[in-house]
Amino acid sequence: MKRNLLMWDETLFRDPEVFEIDYVPEQFNHRDAQIRELAFQVRPGLRGVRPQNTICRGLPGTGKTTSVKKVFAEIEETTKKLIPVYINCQIDNTKFAIFSQIYRHVTGRLPPASGTSFKQVFDAIARRLLREEQVLLVALDDANYLLYENEINQVLYALLRSHEAYPGVRIGVVAIVSDMSVSLQSEVDARVASVFRPTEIYFPPYSEEEIHEILEERVLQGLYPNVLRSDMLDLVVEQTMKSGDLRVGIDLLKRATLNAEKAARRSVEREDICEAYEVSRYLHLAYSLRALKAEERKVLGRIAEMSARDDQEMNAGDVYRFVKEQVGISYTKYYEMIRKFDAMRLLNLHYRQGRGRTRLISLRYDPGRVLEYLRQEQTAVA
Repeated sequence: MKRNLLMWDETLFRDPEVFEIDYVPEQFNHRDAQIRELAFQVRPGLRGVRPQNTICRGLPGTGKTTSVKKVFAEIEETTKKLIPVYINCQIDNTKFAIFSQIYRHVTGRLPPASGTSFKQVFDAIARRLLREEQVLLVALDDANYLLYENEINQVLYALLRSHEAYPGVRIGVVAIVSDMSVSLQSEVDARVASVFRPTEIYFPPYSEEEIHEILEERVLQGLYPNVLRSDMLDLVVEQTMKSGDLRVGIDLLKRATLNAEKAARRSVEREDICEAYEVSRYLHLAYSLRALKAEERKVLGRIAEMSARDDQEMNAGDVYRFVKEQVGISYTKYYEMIRKFDAMRLLNLHYRQGRGRTRLISLRYDPGRVLEYLRQEQTAVA
């Protein structure tokens, strides 16, 4: 009898790395025009001139980060005169944190943890660039998070007006924006706008055919032959289109294959994919919660608790009174958080006209799921 059950020490993965969200594929299709345009914008840096500032704009999972990382990898292979530094603004979203990462990239080590001022960090970066006659190119991925934290003007001002304090320093910026309701050009103040003047490169959503081709390529690279039949790949593509985010499809492939392994099967079946989708579809929620501060997670947790009890739209004032009992924050700080959650697409904040304008809040996700993921984050931090 043919043995179809997977032995405990066998795997369906040829290369599990292929299904990690931050994996940069060798073969990267359907973004040639955007990569060419980005390369054109940064090319002056190769000649010792300041690169053109650029905004890469598009929905999540449209290839913005991978395109920038591809161009940066090519720069690193080609020259030492242009230093590309990639910053994830979900993680590093203050001026000091961002310049600490630039310092690490330029000098090979992080600045001292205590007793170091921003000016000392910036002085060291500028002196190094001038001494080595190097140009700096900084990619701010998810730059919209700097906007939510009210840090965008300080960060861009320090980078783009650096030549005023340090004549001869050349710095260019690539801002990656996934929030389509945000226009960085109109959000920055006048002193930044006068030196920013970016070129915008748009990354449209992938078509169904393109998603099929990209996921098929990942399957060929990452799984052994016959692990995922063509009809099962079609189902993964269908679920990916439903979410509108390629990253969901990549995560879905990984989770479905793990489900098949757990069941000791040699191929991925429909139930593996359907079960995996119940987790993968919340990828945006999981990533967003990871980017929140501890106090923000507490506030969101209280909102989810209240939403679980009352599934209607909630009055923002009532929510504040409930949150204040548990967390003890001022209304100003609470409202800043609510606006941030709205911008991050975690909840909807809108107004109802009546006697005056009533602010209403409704969660975009099932409150039970939000609480579950918050608990997971809490466990991970602990």
